[in-house]
Amino acid sequence: MKLKHVLTGLLLTAVAVTGCKSSKGTSGDNKKEVLFTINDKPYYTDEFIRVYNKNLDLVKDDSQKDLDNYLDLFIGYKLKVNKANKLGLQDGKKYQGELKSYRTQLSKNYLTDSKVTKALIDEAFQRSRKEINASHILFLADENASPADTLKAYNKAMDVRKKIMAGEDFGKLAVQYSEDPSAKENNGNLGYFSVFRMVYPFESGAYNTPKGQVSQPVRTRFGYHLIKVNEVRDNRGDITVAHIMIMKPKKDNPEEAAKAKTTINEIYQKLQQGEDFAALAKQFSQDKSTAAGGGQLNRFSSGELSSTVFEDNAFGLKKAGELSQPFESAFGWHIVKLIEKHPMKTLEEVQPDFENRIRRDDRSKLITESLTKKLKKKYTVKKDNAGYEFAVKAITDSIYTGGWKLPANLETYKAKTVLVINNDRKVDARTFLEYISGQLREVPTVKPVSRLADVMFDAFTDDQLNVYYNDNLEKEFPEFAIVMEEYRDGLLLFDLMEKEIWEKAKNDTIGLQKFYDMNKANYQWKDRVEADVYSSTDEKMLKQAKDFLVQGKDAAFIKEKLNVDKKVNIIEKSGTFEQGSDALPKQAAWKTGISDIIHEGNYYYVVKISKVLPAGAKTLDEAKGRVINDYQQYLEANWVSELKKEFAIKVNQDTFEKVKKEVNQK
Repeated sequence: MKLKHVLTGLLLTAVAVTGCKSSKGTSGDNKKEVLFTINDKPYYTDEFIRVYNKNLDLVKDDSQKDLDNYLDLFIGYKLKVNKANKLGLQDGKKYQGELKSYRTQLSKNYLTDSKVTKALIDEAFQRSRKEINASHILFLADENASPADTLKAYNKAMDVRKKIMAGEDFGKLAVQYSEDPSAKENNGNLGYFSVFRMVYPFESGAYNTPKGQVSQPVRTRFGYHLIKVNEVRDNRGDITVAHIMIMKPKKDNPEEAAKAKTTINEIYQKLQQGEDFAALAKQFSQDKSTAAGGGQLNRFSSGELSSTVFEDNAFGLKKAGELSQPFESAFGWHIVKLIEKHPMKTLEEVQPDFENRIRRDDRSKLITESLTKKLKKKYTVKKDNAGYEFAVKAITDSIYTGGWKLPANLETYKAKTVLVINNDRKVDARTFLEYISGQLREVPTVKPVSRLADVMFDAFTDDQLNVYYNDNLEKEFPEFAIVMEEYRDGLLLFDLMEKEIWEKAKNDTIGLQKFYDMNKANYQWKDRVEADVYSSTDEKMLKQAKDFLVQGKDAAFIKEKLNVDKKVNIIEKSGTFEQGSDALPKQAAWKTGISDIIHEGNYYYVVKISKVLPAGAKTLDEAKGRVINDYQQYLEANWVSELKKEFAIKVNQDTFEKVKKEVNQK
C-alpha cells in the first residue's frame, strides 16, 4: 500500500508514527543549531540526528548510512514537504480529516491518568476472580435530584436498614419497600454476578460488603441501594455449550407440558444410544436461534444468561462432550452438552479488554476527575462574572419543558467572555450556551435556572480545561509533537507523490512508452513454453491422463473420465510459462510434445507442450506493472533535482561537520 510505504519509509528518512520517544537529550548538550534552510525556513540538527539514528538499523544500503548521502536524502524529503505546502495540499479536506482522526487516536494515551487507570484495572482483575450473589432494595433518586429529594431517599434507606438490623427478613422488606419492580418476583435477589455486570458504585458496594452482611446505603445514578451479600464463590470462568430445548406450552396445559417432558426424555434416550447431538438439535430443538448450528450457544460466564438453573447445569459438566440429564428451566426442558470450559485469563491477557471496558464504564469518570483535578492545579482558571451573567439571561424556564432553544442572535454572545484559562485562552458565552444545548438529552431536574446554570458551568469549566490541555499536547509533550509533525509530513508527502508521481506515471502514456523504449533491455522474457500441465497425487491416475493425451483427448475429456465420484483426481492448468517457473515441474530440457511422468514431492506431473518460445523482449503491455514502477522512481529522482532549482537551499557546512563528529563518536 503506497500510504503505508510513505509513512514508514519517507524516502529513507522514515519515522515510525507510534512509540516515538522524547527528543530531549538527542544531542549531547541538548542544544540545536540550524543545519540548513529551505527558502530561509530553518531545519535543525536535533531532528536530523534523531531521524538518522532511528533509521540506522532499518536501511539496507550502506551508502544510505553515509551522513553526506543521508543529508541529501533528508533535504530531498523536506523539499517535497515544502512543495506540498506551496501547492496548498495541507488545506485539503481529506488531509485535514485524516490528520484530525490520527491525532484523536494518538492523544488518547495522554488524556487519561495512567496511575488511576492501572489501579482500576488491578481492582477489576481482583474482583473478577470472585462471583457474588447479592440482593438489593432500591430507593429511587435521580442523579440530579434536589438535595431535599436526595435526603428523603437516603432517610428511607436508613429506616429500612434499621429494620434489617433489628432482624426483619431482607427479602420480605425488598418486596415491601424496593422500587425495583423485579423485587416483587425475586425478593430483591439479583443472582450471581462479577465485575462489569453492575454499575460501578453498586459493584463496589457489593464487593466491599462481607458475606451475610448488609451495606450502608449505596448511591448510584438510580438512587440508593441496600445490598445484602448472600454468597461469594470463585469465578467459574467462561463456558461453551450446546443445548437441545423443548419449549414449555405458552398456556397452562398439563397434557402439552407432559408431552414436552416425554419428548426431551426420548431425545435423551437417543443420545444414550449414540446418536449425534448436533443432528438431533437440528431436528428437534425449539430454540430457533441455535438449532441450525447444532444447538451451540455463544460463550458465556455466570450471570450472563437469564436462567440460573441453565447456568448451574452447564457449569456442572466436567469433561468436553459430557451431557446433562434433562432438566427444566423457566423456558422449557433442556439437555446440555459441554463443548469447552475456558479458564480464567491472566492479568496480562485481560488488560486490553479491561481498559476498554473501563473507558465505557462509570469508572471512566474517576479517571476524568483525577485528570481534571491535576489540570486545575496546573492551569489558572478565572470566571468572568459579567459575561457569565449575560449568558445566563438567555436560559429560561422553558428548559424544564424541553422548549428551550439557543438564542437567535447567538453571534452576539461571541463577544462576551465567560472563562479565561491560563491567561491565554478566552472562552466565549456562545460556546457555553452551545455546551448547554448539547447536554440537554433529557429534561434537567436541577432547579431553579440559576442553580442549574451554576451546575452546568462547573461541568463546562472542567470540559474546557480538558479541551485546553488537549489543544496544547504538542507544547506539553515534545514526543507527541514529534510524532504529529512526522505524521503530518507523511500525509502531505503521500498526497504530493500521488499528484506529482504516481498518477503521472500511470496516465502519461507517451512518457511511459518513451521510458520503456529507452530501457527495453530491462524487460526480457526467459525461454518459455505454451503448455498444459496435469498433476495428481495418484500416479496411476496420471498415467491414465497421459494415455488420453497420447490419444489426442483434451482437458475436459480427461477430467470428465478421471474426476469421478465427487473426487478430484486430476487438476490441469494451461498457459505460457517461463522455464524455471514454479508453475512447471523441473526438467532438464523442454520440447514440444508430451513429457514423461515427472515426480516431485507428493505430486506426479505430465506436461503437453504445444510451442517453445525463445527468450526475447516483453511488450509494454506484458511488462506494464514493472515499467510503471520503474518510471515512478525515474520521475522521482529527476523531480528532486527540479525541486532543488525551485527552492533556495543553504547548508551550514560548519554545523554539519559538528554533527558528523557527534554521530561518529557514538
